[in-house]
Amino acid sequence: MPSAACCRRPRSARHERRPLDPWALLKARTVARIGLGRAGASIATADHLAFQAAHAAARDAVLSRLDVEALTGALEAAGVATTVLASGATDRTTYLARPDLGRSLDPAAAAALAGAAGERPDVAVAVFGGLSAAGIGLHAAELVAGLITDFRAAGLKTASVPVVEFGRVALGDAIGERLGARLVVVIVGERPGLTSADAIGAYVTFRPRVGLTDADRNCVSNIRPAGMPLDEARRRIGWLAREALRLELTGTGLKDRSDEALLAAGAPPTAIA
Repeated sequence: MPSAACCRRPRSARHERRPLDPWALLKARTVARIGLGRAGASIATADHLAFQAAHAAARDAVLSRLDVEALTGALEAAGVATTVLASGATDRTTYLARPDLGRSLDPAAAAALAGAAGERPDVAVAVFGGLSAAGIGLHAAELVAGLITDFRAAGLKTASVPVVEFGRVALGDAIGERLGARLVVVIVGERPGLTSADAIGAYVTFRPRVGLTDADRNCVSNIRPAGMPLDEARRRIGWLAREALRLELTGTGLKDRSDEALLAAGAPPTAIA
């Protein structure tokens, strides 16, 4: 007769070495670093390596170049005309060291825009590489094409989309002013975090002109699949643009109440991010 010990089901080595993680439920709902394990006085090796990989991705996002040809090609294929312009920053190193040059137009670009000033669009959408060329390369074409489609469907006049590799948010004021646009929407690569190297942002400014500050704009941030999905961002930017044109203001005087509009239209709360 076999002994009791030989019939007992062996416990798996994995079960004995790894107790259940009490943070597992929360970790499944966020990319934030919570409940990190320890190995002695340091964090666990897996968490340490993940941190280093995220840091490297953030550095790559800041230092990498925007593939302007690929971006304009994708936009043109979607039926969106583009105009490639330059800022006062001539290379990546200068752009990072001199933020002021990223906010100013190159003289040739300023002259080109002066020639198009007679169009006077209702909305000018501009795309800048900003601090995450990776994010712009991944998400900008889909978002911009969707926005242009929505603006045209609403009967708004749009302009050819300026694409500037080394541009910062305030450059949109100079572009919008020279075009005579009522509203400018700047899509720009955001400063990457350690879990968001591919995030982009949108800045909506009514009656753009040189000298405005960030208090005069509305921002939709962290646009990316793992943050604010592109469809959700498109809805919020569209709502802000319509309200800005109706009320003739943006910035601190305009609050994002797009969720209230969605609820009033009968959408279930689960449809609202």
